[in-house]
Amino acid sequence: MINASTKRPRSRLALAALAALMVGSAMAGTAQAEDRAALLKEHSGGTLRLVTNAAEGTVDPQINYTLKNWQIFQLTYDGLVGFKRAQGAAAFEVVPDLAEAIPQPTNDGKTYVFKLRKGIKFSNGQDVTVKDVVASLQRIFKVSSPTAGTFYNGIVGADACLKTPATCTLEGGVIGDEAAGTVTINLVAADPELMFKLAVPHASILPASAPAKDVGTDPLPGTGAYMIASYNPNERMKIVRNPNFKEWSVDAQPQGFVDEIDYDFGLTEEAQITAIQNGQADWMFDPPPADRLDELGTKYEKQIHVNPLMAFWYAPLNVNLPPFNDVRVRQALNYALDRDALVGLFGGPVLAQPTCQILPPDFPGYVESCLYTKDPGTTWSAPDLDKAKALVKESGTAGQKVTVITEDTAVSKAIGTYIQSVLNDLGYDASVKPISSNIQFTYIQNTNNKVQISISQWYQDYPAASDFLNVLLSCASFHPGSDSSINISGFCDKDLDAKMAAAIKLGATDQKAANADWAKIDAAFMEKAPVAPLFTPKHIDFLSQRVGNYVFSNQFQWVIADAWVK
Repeated sequence: MINASTKRPRSRLALAALAALMVGSAMAGTAQAEDRAALLKEHSGGTLRLVTNAAEGTVDPQINYTLKNWQIFQLTYDGLVGFKRAQGAAAFEVVPDLAEAIPQPTNDGKTYVFKLRKGIKFSNGQDVTVKDVVASLQRIFKVSSPTAGTFYNGIVGADACLKTPATCTLEGGVIGDEAAGTVTINLVAADPELMFKLAVPHASILPASAPAKDVGTDPLPGTGAYMIASYNPNERMKIVRNPNFKEWSVDAQPQGFVDEIDYDFGLTEEAQITAIQNGQADWMFDPPPADRLDELGTKYEKQIHVNPLMAFWYAPLNVNLPPFNDVRVRQALNYALDRDALVGLFGGPVLAQPTCQILPPDFPGYVESCLYTKDPGTTWSAPDLDKAKALVKESGTAGQKVTVITEDTAVSKAIGTYIQSVLNDLGYDASVKPISSNIQFTYIQNTNNKVQISISQWYQDYPAASDFLNVLLSCASFHPGSDSSINISGFCDKDLDAKMAAAIKLGATDQKAANADWAKIDAAFMEKAPVAPLFTPKHIDFLSQRVGNYVFSNQFQWVIADAWVK
């Protein structure tokens, strides 16, 4: 079992360099020109080369729920509204996208009328119409999008769509007027988060002819500055300029600088780093292994950018399978984890900090709290193995087999191996099973695979507590037998569901009071321990020397469209 005293020592020089880079990244801004046309003329062209360990599933924007693909979907698809393409926290602002303006709600906050922009085309040359918008919102339910029951269930008619997705019409909830060029969305109750939900890729507007099923590897036409030309999850995703794109809003969908983006799959983290160092690749998605950080923080400091994230790494614990169907076992693992050791595996305190709650720091509803530590209070201090072992003994589950499912990446496997050692120390017969990142996320969601415990991460969709608590742990997010069951723990507590619904409703009139309630809900979930929070991470971008105009958005992370190549 790894503990804080056995972590790999870090170079003080490298840690200082990374810390300085984090400050520098936070202060960096997008290159702005008084004449943007001059910038585009000077820097447009070339191919950006991205690398990663594996693809991450379908290219259907209304189904895929991974950071890797959402980063690409920002370039290729649009919603009625979108998040502003801006540096840092300014990216949380919602701006008009395919709609001309963000409408003021009427009917006590329950009705929104969107007027479509004119002249926008899909990448296949087809005009975007009101019919496409209506069909796209219906399609969210027809394809059983992972957030259909949490983001869009407040639309009138959504209940019927959730019961029988194939026949979804959202009758009375989404009304199109072709002559006026408007789409009206009616809600059952006011929802202060509606614009956020319409700004994420699951609400992408697609052609009405898009099939009512997961398109897998066949890209759908979009309206973005780029289009996915081809996708082979075993080799490459090729992204090229959308020939029918004309910039209508630099805030919502700016014209990009590069002509093509090639995203290659199948490289180990070590190979990714080497490729960037040799000028054969421009950026890597995966976090660099901890043992390469000294090198990157010293020799390549001008190519490294470190930024904070609204995210956490966690271990979902399947509450419907032994041994984690016993709350004492779930609590025991939380007590036993040495979160300092886990931070060390990720790269040290400059890149992560321990956590034993769900909401991340500086996030709406966050109140620092730690139940699972040697000295319970606000912060984590040390594991309490005696308490953990007593709970396991009380449960009578010692000796059972437990398999930890990880991604086939260096960091995920290292964390899984550590948790295996903790489980073994607690008396279980634990093993680790790494799975390709291409399928791991969907695999651990499907109850048919009988996953007891896994390693996963959650990055905010938008800045609201419900995006962590309601999405990850509500009854509506649990879909047995589905690859789109984001409630990986299979946890369902109707009392907590009711409290979350009340907090969402309260947010429409008193967000401060709602956030106080979300803090209590966070603590209540942790008492039930359906997950084991591990740490909150920071993000490292390692780019080649030829990449210019680096922009980091708190919503999108690296804004690929703003980058150019020399």
